[in-house]
Amino acid sequence: MNTRNSSLPPRSNGQQANPRKQPINRGSKSKAKRKKRGFFARLGRTLLLLIIVVILAALCYGGYLYWKLNHGLFDTGISEPVAAGQSASVKPLTILLLGTDNRPKHASQLTDVIMVATLNPETKSATIVSLPRDTYVELSGYKKTKINEFYSRFKSKEKTSGILAVDEMKTMMGKYLDIKVDYVTILDFQGFRDVVDELGDVSVNISEDMCYTDSVDGTNINLKKGPAELDGDNALDYVRYRKSNCNPKTKASDDFDRNKRQNEVLNSLIDGMQSVRGVMKIGSVLDAVDDNMKTDIENAQLKDMIATYWKISKDNVEFKPVTGTWRSPYVYINEEELEAAKKSLQDRIAGLTSPAVSNSSESP
Repeated sequence: MNTRNSSLPPRSNGQQANPRKQPINRGSKSKAKRKKRGFFARLGRTLLLLIIVVILAALCYGGYLYWKLNHGLFDTGISEPVAAGQSASVKPLTILLLGTDNRPKHASQLTDVIMVATLNPETKSATIVSLPRDTYVELSGYKKTKINEFYSRFKSKEKTSGILAVDEMKTMMGKYLDIKVDYVTILDFQGFRDVVDELGDVSVNISEDMCYTDSVDGTNINLKKGPAELDGDNALDYVRYRKSNCNPKTKASDDFDRNKRQNEVLNSLIDGMQSVRGVMKIGSVLDAVDDNMKTDIENAQLKDMIATYWKISKDNVEFKPVTGTWRSPYVYINEEELEAAKKSLQDRIAGLTSPAVSNSSESP
């Protein structure tokens, strides 16, 4: 069931010119772009040199990560040891991933991206469930509200409740999905932009023209239909786009379309991270994440996660976006899809899901 009763509302009706770099359509790459990538084209002609570069880059990748972690330059702030048997190398872990709508011109703790990822070390595979930001949650012991408001509410009550918002989120989401959530990682929108820019654009196939402006928070979306490579600003626009206020208006988009686009961008980022360029840029990528990420993962656990999963194939990553029915101001979740998503997470934890997964029905 994937009903779209109406489009989601715009944030405001401001208009402004678009000063940013436009996405580059693959069919019309400039000479400068071709020259930029000419190094790798020439590198590919010499097989031996390529092998040497890849091996050295891979060694530097692992060495750099461990060096940064050991010297506190990529510090999660959690220095406690990991309990015996709880290491990512031997135990399946579940991580709640939250993307906050927090930008230089728009401070916010609302979570526009809500994903739950379960990783299994034995099968070197993962399941990622994404939920619409406007999902209506009716859960015993909690206020009935949109799912993207919980973190902000918990954050505002930390001083009076004495409970950290991340711990409240683990408890609430664990109860909602019938699993144990081990960790929470929060990445703001600026971090997303920076990671994409460091990796050198993401490749997507834009299904429809997208146009929306908001002078209040600086949003200026102007994307054209077709294959494109997007920089950080445009990639963020691509996953955030909801409704047009331009003249002429472009086709509206709902939370379900947004989740599909998130998965598409994630697939492209996985490719980018595992490319020669991505390996060579890992230092600056980590710096970008470090500046814009909060997590309760221990430093030692992060090392184990990197060692265990940095080579994970995107073919072994199952995306399970959950949809539903939009009735303003909420999305009412399709219960069958939600139950299927819960089972996928539970099966991944138990090692019952095959490591070779198909994304054909979930990814665009």
